[in-house]
Amino acid sequence: MPASVSVVIPMHNEEEYVERTLAAVRGALDRAGIEHEVVLVDDASTDGTAALADAAAAADARVRVLHNPRNLTLGGSLRAGFASATRDLILYTDADLPFDLEEVPRAVRLLEVQQADLLSAYRFDRTTEGPRRALYTWGYSVLIRTLFGLRIRDVNFAFKLFRRSLLDRIALKSEGSLIDAELVVRATRAGASVIQIGVDYFPRTRGVSKLASGRVIGLILRELWALWREL
Repeated sequence: MPASVSVVIPMHNEEEYVERTLAAVRGALDRAGIEHEVVLVDDASTDGTAALADAAAAADARVRVLHNPRNLTLGGSLRAGFASATRDLILYTDADLPFDLEEVPRAVRLLEVQQADLLSAYRFDRTTEGPRRALYTWGYSVLIRTLFGLRIRDVNFAFKLFRRSLLDRIALKSEGSLIDAELVVRATRAGASVIQIGVDYFPRTRGVSKLASGRVIGLILRELWALWREL
């Protein structure tokens, strides 16, 4: 049976990326003959993101838009998107095109060939985002691997492909950016098979990143402490 994929993309004030991201997703998956839907989660944007997303959904039945009534940040937006997904596989990525979407068919093929439950991609070169961000990313990955015994090279990279059935075995709780790590940690603890692939990384060229603020980092640390105590 051919693979079918739900592509879940959270968006907060991403008007400069909506159309580019949708074109990249649909182009890559259409060329590979992969049946798919795109779930855009508008996280209470204050720019033109919501209107552009709604226009895209009106023009293409494969695009659906969820509108958060208030800003739920990354974790809340992804949990809403995952719950709405209807296809066999779920791909999560960011709106700012951090990797070449032509990698998705390879990821789908490897997930099926390896009969894995979750594929977590890692960046070949993270230094292009600047030494400070690269250091944060490296330190965070080391912390997660140490606390939970994971063998994941790049835990917070926004390229994760997994079987929708995996959500029946785990319950995600994170509201913030810890959800990347929580997904892998809970999947591993549930006995899921996890594989990894490396991809070229392309840092954001438009808009503003929401990942390095003190508020985001503080929420990650609070939720990390709660997850560690639970598990």
